[in-house]
Amino acid sequence: MTRLTHLEARERAALLHVTSCTVDLALDQGDEIFGSSTTLEFTSSVPGATTFLELRPHTLHSAELNGRRLDVTTLSGGRLPLPYLRAENTVTVVADMAYSRDGQGIHRYVDPADGETYLYAHTAVDATSRVFACFDQPDLKIPLSLRVTVDEDWQVIGTGPAERLDANRWKLATTPPQSTYLTTLAAGPYVSFLAEHDGLPIGLHCRASLADALKREQAELFEITTQCLDAYQRLFGVHYPYAKYDQVFVPEFGVLAMENPACVLIRDAFVFESAPTESDREDRAVVIAHEMAHMWFGNLVTMRWWDDLWLNESFADYMAHRLVTEATRFTGARTSFAAGRKGQGYAADQRTTTHPVVSPAPDLDAAELAFDRISYFKGSAVLGQLAARLGDTALLDGLRIYFERHAHANATTDDFLAALSLAGGEDLTEWAQAWLHSAQVNTLTPVLTARDGRIVSAEILQSAPESHPVLRPHTLEVGLYGADEPHRIRVDISGERTALPALTGRPVPELLLLNDGDLAYAKVRYDATATEALAAQLPRLSPLNRAMVWGSLLLSVQDGDLPARDYLRLATALVTTERQVPILAEVLRQARTEIADRYLEPGLRDGALADLAGSCRTLLTGPGPADGSRLLVLRTLVDSVTDTAELRGWLNGAPLPGAVEAGEPDGDLGWRIRHRLAVLGALDEMEIDTAERARPGSQSAGWAATCRAAQPSATGKAAAWEAITTDRSLSHHDVGALAAGFWQPEQSALTAPYVHRFFTELQSACAGREQLAPALLRDLYPRYAATADTLRLATGLLERPDLGALLRRPLSDLTDDLRRVVATRGLEKR
Repeated sequence: MTRLTHLEARERAALLHVTSCTVDLALDQGDEIFGSSTTLEFTSSVPGATTFLELRPHTLHSAELNGRRLDVTTLSGGRLPLPYLRAENTVTVVADMAYSRDGQGIHRYVDPADGETYLYAHTAVDATSRVFACFDQPDLKIPLSLRVTVDEDWQVIGTGPAERLDANRWKLATTPPQSTYLTTLAAGPYVSFLAEHDGLPIGLHCRASLADALKREQAELFEITTQCLDAYQRLFGVHYPYAKYDQVFVPEFGVLAMENPACVLIRDAFVFESAPTESDREDRAVVIAHEMAHMWFGNLVTMRWWDDLWLNESFADYMAHRLVTEATRFTGARTSFAAGRKGQGYAADQRTTTHPVVSPAPDLDAAELAFDRISYFKGSAVLGQLAARLGDTALLDGLRIYFERHAHANATTDDFLAALSLAGGEDLTEWAQAWLHSAQVNTLTPVLTARDGRIVSAEILQSAPESHPVLRPHTLEVGLYGADEPHRIRVDISGERTALPALTGRPVPELLLLNDGDLAYAKVRYDATATEALAAQLPRLSPLNRAMVWGSLLLSVQDGDLPARDYLRLATALVTTERQVPILAEVLRQARTEIADRYLEPGLRDGALADLAGSCRTLLTGPGPADGSRLLVLRTLVDSVTDTAELRGWLNGAPLPGAVEAGEPDGDLGWRIRHRLAVLGALDEMEIDTAERARPGSQSAGWAATCRAAQPSATGKAAAWEAITTDRSLSHHDVGALAAGFWQPEQSALTAPYVHRFFTELQSACAGREQLAPALLRDLYPRYAATADTLRLATGLLERPDLGALLRRPLSDLTDDLRRVVATRGLEKR
């Protein structure tokens, strides 16, 4: 397959304008292929020119351009040449296409719970050509008319409202002009729950085996959906731009969700079959709000090319955390971002593969790699910083101008900045150069001089890494905390040193908190005195500030400035007093899976898990955990316990800590206990099979695969490795479930031979699985083998010239992270 370059896209966009696209799909032709007929009408600014369309068929039957048959053998690399264009053109293509198992094109899934078949189309970044013939680039928008033939008992849901023509035929209304990567449909015996809000039809859809679970969840889902719709329309001053709003929960989805206009696809793990935590519910609310924000950012106004991906993803992430906090009951969403996701942006920004928020994408390989923590989480934080600089009124006024100017069209970063500059009365060119076109993160350090308990002078030092020596303007707040009431000042930082004369003469605080309120995107450093003061002051800080501090402490561990054992000591002491679910969830996750499993010296791990389990027991059996946090604390406890008899007792119905009465754990918690038993070598194959058969479905199938791969058995590891690396019949979901169980910190000796095999077999394992390859690499990377030998093997593979871009980037990122772990573990020996 030949992937489109930016240069080719510019040339084709200058040449063509699509006026009509009619597609007929026959989805009733069996298990392997479906029929696809496409008629494209388009104009050419240069009659006589040659262009090409994208198409990746199983079989190309025919193609005609302006009534002239084209030679189907000229199809090469997914491109069909279109020679001798006229001013007005019609091309018709008839082909058979293949269903996929990798989540791209039209994915076909058979539900193990009842044998029913479900289809859905996911076409980003350039997979529309696996569904129908097209010009597959964001700025050649198409008004899509879609007709579909399906089995008689199926329904069809898509971007246009669907009408059943007869028992097997459906027609979807022609859409407003939309980018090809936003094409979707879902077909199968989906079960629907329908509502209406201010005249707008709203639908929730899932496979039949999840219908009872969705029925339980529908009230909350409708509530969040309508709350966000109202809030977005109020903020943007632009009405929702489509005729309906469907959310389809689909199986084996490779991403969390996809923002197709009026028909959002969402991973169906968000239809909770088992009891969820409040954090699970909040995460779902953020996903709903994120995809809805795209109806304006990305769908109504679409980036011209993928180098402006941030205009889609940074805005959707910023708006999602803001709207969920402001408009729904999940008022801790912004706190969750500060505690966790923002830190992921910092981590990505410090890797060797870092890039600016506005990142050049010379081709679609680069575009695909741009869907990362910088485009999402750093970009989101940068927008928060811009709001602090301009003020919220100017920001929202600028967004309204942006939507009005570019509705149903394409735009660039310069278009966005022009709208913001007009609204804010400030030329943002220099700001954008520092924040959008420069990579890496600054570090801010407070410096105080005191005499007789009073501040004589105070300043903030700003530094940048040698590789990216950019000092940025920051708008932030500084908080002083001690015996008196907190005192805060707003500061605009620029350059290497910024004096804080407003603090002169004030009492020296117990804690001077830079970035109070988490307005800035910058690393904050604490000296030894401040770190000691955190133990006393942290519980007194606001939830948002506590979240921000925990994120900073994790960064300090990752940077090698704070020993992992010190982080764990603070975490195990303070989580017992934490009452904010978002903070508790993130700190427990970080302490268990980041610090104890990776950054802590392995010899200290058992003691750390015992301490963490003790803190969880205190939370569960003391005065009572935070509202809605009991389940997430139980999950961490299960993951930390090493006593197999206790785990076995819980699985058999013994009372869990803090439980009023005994009872069998529900599906998810029960599987977590089985997984922990499997890791510890106390769960056999028969028990896994019995549990899977007891509640057939995708949840059990996934957990069962993970448990099998997690068993400390040489034969089990060999079977899992063989399946992951060679079985092309497995879906990406199946492969991920196996990989999730394979590496375990407790089993380093058993899996040691596979470290070398990973680096020698990776390329062959990924051959022919291009869409699966990056996820396979991330899931299967030997992240616990933090040794010099692992780094040597990784470096050797990275030096190979035949390593493709889609593998090189994630391999480099994971190796950078592992290098940090290796360096940090040296701290534990000091």
